[in-house]
Amino acid sequence: MDSDLATVQIGSIQIFCKAAEFGSFTAAAASLGLTPAAVSRSVARIEERLRVQLFARSTRQVRLTDNGRLYFEQCREAIEQLENVERVLTGNRATPSGTLRISVPTTYGNLRLLPLLEKFKQKYPQVIFEVNISNRNIDFVDQGYDLAIRLGTPQDSRLVARRLEDASLGVYATRAYLARCGEPQTLADLQQHDCIQFVRPSTGRPMPWIFRDGNTDVDFPFESTVRFSGDVLGCVGYAAIGGGLFQTYDFIATNPRYQDLVEVLPDYRGRSRSFCIIYPHNRHLSAKVRALVDWLTSGVDALAQNTRHRAGVM
Repeated sequence: MDSDLATVQIGSIQIFCKAAEFGSFTAAAASLGLTPAAVSRSVARIEERLRVQLFARSTRQVRLTDNGRLYFEQCREAIEQLENVERVLTGNRATPSGTLRISVPTTYGNLRLLPLLEKFKQKYPQVIFEVNISNRNIDFVDQGYDLAIRLGTPQDSRLVARRLEDASLGVYATRAYLARCGEPQTLADLQQHDCIQFVRPSTGRPMPWIFRDGNTDVDFPFESTVRFSGDVLGCVGYAAIGGGLFQTYDFIATNPRYQDLVEVLPDYRGRSRSFCIIYPHNRHLSAKVRALVDWLTSGVDALAQNTRHRAGVM
């Protein structure tokens, strides 16, 4: 073994990885039971040996450099391979354990993921969850997430995407609103109604409503006097108190908490949007990630069948 390489202990690499995950020497130190100075010295020793800067440091934060991101990716993969070997040797390959960091949008997190996580936790109590529920994009390397659930399929070749479901859509309102304003019969009728818009955080533009008119797919952009951003559940909540019409996923509208909502324009349904579970491209998936991916894939399929039944969609 190279004598220089022998001076770098696995523990130092793990300290570096923890600092990279948190983006903070102080947070890494707290999680490891060390002092920030000890974390800083450990990282500095690796940088000195490699003769590259792994972190760009300022008084407020530390941030991985390009070389640091490359080193972090390779170190994480190497550590996961060692963990896999140990599981094989100890006969614990099938026992997921350790911290699992997940990023998920608000709608999917609250109404799809959380019920499945609770059952997964019962089966695998040694897994520790850190769940970020928000509508912001993440960087796996910089922020240390194991997997995420996202709308659509990412174009990043570094990521693996497994489709969870094609979530069907419908337009919903309360009976009180329909009694006050009438029920639309055609897409053109929507122009006379209070249609609620959601502004996508990723683009800053309103999300169009999508329909199927016979065999033709129709994107339906419109102007609205009521716009929500940040969390689409705000739109659903506003529709549920009689604020207007809103196109949303059937798995949201058919949830018991929104029992006052009824569907309109059922003849124009038929479009959907896909949700995927994504994770870094790594052929040596840890047991915890592999188990959760399989659990969510099968669990969402069962939930989707229940949603179709409640919505009356075959």
